[in-house]
Amino acid sequence: MSESLLPYVEVNPNTPAKATVIWLHGLGDSGNGFAPIVPELKLPEALAVRFIFPHAPVRPVTINNGMEMRAWYDIKSMDFADRADSQGVEESSELVKQLIEQEIANGIPADKIILAGFSQGGVIALHLGTRYNQTLAGVMSLSSYMCAPEKLSSAAHTANQQPPIFIAHGQQDDVVPMAMGKVALDTLISNGYATEWHEYPMQHNVCQPELQDISTWLQSRLD
Repeated sequence: MSESLLPYVEVNPNTPAKATVIWLHGLGDSGNGFAPIVPELKLPEALAVRFIFPHAPVRPVTINNGMEMRAWYDIKSMDFADRADSQGVEESSELVKQLIEQEIANGIPADKIILAGFSQGGVIALHLGTRYNQTLAGVMSLSSYMCAPEKLSSAAHTANQQPPIFIAHGQQDDVVPMAMGKVALDTLISNGYATEWHEYPMQHNVCQPELQDISTWLQSRLD
């Protein structure tokens, strides 16, 4: 896999950015998928938040008969214990880490950077966010789960135990069952992470009440 910077869609504020949200899409989507929600978040202009929506690398996905699509990692099985390809998770985490470090180099402090992701993207956000060695503003995981939760205690970095982790899930999610999100929640709590849980009467998607909660949370973290 190329070590060059991931391509991305960006949505910039009208004034120089003071904070950044890096938001990772789900399987088969692209950075274009979530970019239109930025206006719906109705964030105050004074926060001057820059949004970065990276495109995952294109790779064959085993459960889709090897079809190539944008994916942060291969999915070899729908079995929870073996769903995420650990090597792919590590590779993508490293690529996303480069985006964080680009923002820091451009003058955005680490504690004004939010790492967010939906579904597969949430797996990367949780994986990297708990292992990153600088304190971020927070981590957001939507309709997602954790890769190798049993390894967190030995792999985690203490830098991001205090910034809150926002976890949201649909009660009728038949792609990533809510129980998988609950395992991530319980794992984070048992490892001392400041974690908050939100659930909604929806499937594997994002709903308006969730966007309102995300907006409130982002404002609390980036104000």
